[in-house]
Amino acid sequence: MIHFPIIDAHIHIWDINNLSYKWLEQFPELNQTFLLTDYDAAIGNVQVEKFIYIQSECHQSQFLEEVNWVENIAKKDQRLAAIIPWAPIHSGKLVTKTLEAFQLNKKIKGVRQIIQNEVEMNFCLQPSFIEGIKLLSEYDLHFELTISPEQFPSVIKMVEKCPETRFILDHVGNPDILKNKVNPWKAYIKAFSESGNHYCKFSNLVCNAHLSNWNVNDLKPYSNHIIEAFGTERIIWGSDWPHALRASSWINWFKAALELTKDISEKEQRNIFYNNAKTFYNI
Repeated sequence: MIHFPIIDAHIHIWDINNLSYKWLEQFPELNQTFLLTDYDAAIGNVQVEKFIYIQSECHQSQFLEEVNWVENIAKKDQRLAAIIPWAPIHSGKLVTKTLEAFQLNKKIKGVRQIIQNEVEMNFCLQPSFIEGIKLLSEYDLHFELTISPEQFPSVIKMVEKCPETRFILDHVGNPDILKNKVNPWKAYIKAFSESGNHYCKFSNLVCNAHLSNWNVNDLKPYSNHIIEAFGTERIIWGSDWPHALRASSWINWFKAALELTKDISEKEQRNIFYNNAKTFYNI
């Protein structure tokens, strides 16, 4: 184990009696309430100094309720250092009022609207979506990219059209680890890493592998490539708890991530598990 505190840069919590999470119906094992007390039980003795809350896909009409709910939790637990809410980026200039409100909340550092769920492959290239993405830089907010590998060509074009906006790629772009598909994912990762000073989140690899029978060797080609592409100064570790419970306990994924980074120096490990999150999320 490592000898320094960590920042978990990707956690979710939800109360199914408070807000509506339709997507949970697909995953019976997740279709229950998960709160910080559950998170604390999951991490055991690991010293998690801070964590970043990522929006949890409640019904879109409830996104401001979600922010308020999480903010109240953050007031009671200072470890919750940043909030990344959903925002209607696709509405273009109409998102301005939302971003103005977010800018006043010191906990809100960026936004996420999941692209992965969109059927239209060029969804992120629609003029209104591009307009919304460009507005983020005016409010010092970044965009969390959650995509499927097939969407990379469109996403890279979008990123190039929005040079002032900061991006972080969630879950290393969700490669198909189950089928050992590294190409063309490897080329896409390299292109994204070279498209600007953007970051990559070292998270959720286990849910892209065999859910019940993955091992570290299955994940290694993917972790090796992101380290090669981004170096150790633009990679941030996150648990994606409790979503990752589909494939792994928090502890087992954390141990796997340590194993996958055992060949780099402790300073470089500290970057991935602590320093880079502190810098990118300004916490």
